[in-house]
Amino acid sequence: MELHDLSAGDGVLEQVGEVARAALTRHDVSPAATVTLINVSENATFLVDDPSTGERSILRVHRLGYHAAQAIESELAWLSALRGEAGVRTPRVIPARDGAGVVHVPHGPRSRHVVRFEFLPGVEPPQERLIDGFKQLGAVTARMHRHARRWRRPPGFTRFAWDWDAAFGREARWGRWQDGVGVDAEARAVLDRLEGRLRERIGRYGDGPERFGLIHADLRLANLLDDGGPEPSVIDFDDCGFGWHVYDLAAALSFIEHEPVVPELIDSWLDGYRSEERLAGEDEREIWTFILFRRLLLTAWIGSHQGVEIARVLGAGYTLGTCDLAEHYLTR
Repeated sequence: MELHDLSAGDGVLEQVGEVARAALTRHDVSPAATVTLINVSENATFLVDDPSTGERSILRVHRLGYHAAQAIESELAWLSALRGEAGVRTPRVIPARDGAGVVHVPHGPRSRHVVRFEFLPGVEPPQERLIDGFKQLGAVTARMHRHARRWRRPPGFTRFAWDWDAAFGREARWGRWQDGVGVDAEARAVLDRLEGRLRERIGRYGDGPERFGLIHADLRLANLLDDGGPEPSVIDFDDCGFGWHVYDLAAALSFIEHEPVVPELIDSWLDGYRSEERLAGEDEREIWTFILFRRLLLTAWIGSHQGVEIARVLGAGYTLGTCDLAEHYLTR
């Protein structure tokens, strides 16, 4: 695994801001346009305001070593196909003047990939509409899965997988959960048992095409934009890849897996999903398996992404909560 360089300190975010401004010179944007950092997660996301036109847009500057350019082009192809063929609201890519969707900007001895998207209105679904929001999310997710099953992917399409090896193998994509914040000997003993149980159940569950395919893989609330319409927009396909369909439900519950409302959210998501697509009983029986799979994966993510605000805030408390959920799961 290549370390998350946006957490490295030493002024890296200021340097990434310079990359963002350099990328904009390849676009039809006035020199007076402002670039404001709005989020750091797997990548750095900037808001671009152009006073000459009043246009707003989003600029995503990729971390080093996470995706090759061809994989990013593949992401953009699915995002566009979902919007045009499945009726899923996704942001349009704004190409550079030369027509490139992905711009490459030199940064030291390497280059960073940069993509510009249209600005979509809306906010993260509010807490008071959470139950209804999850029903909408379930329906949208089902349409995305159906589209992915039937879609003829373009030549050269490539995305990584969210399988067992990618999550917990020797080259774990987000690092080792054993290196998570606050993973002491007691926590490690509990989480070792959890990993063993997850491996056993997922191994039995399998990865046949009816349950494993192209998924968003990060359909959490922060990646939905609610503008009061019939359903939210879906953004941030950077982690999309090949994984278990039920994992998309687990991802929707990221960082709130312990909340008392979760069983209601699951039921609501399932109602929405079933309104569009069938979900087998075997899939439903493994929902909590994949919630714990995601939770353990996020425990690793927090340890390797200390430059990300939510990772710093959650820290060791999230690991402790993972242990509590693991104990409950293991004794069910």
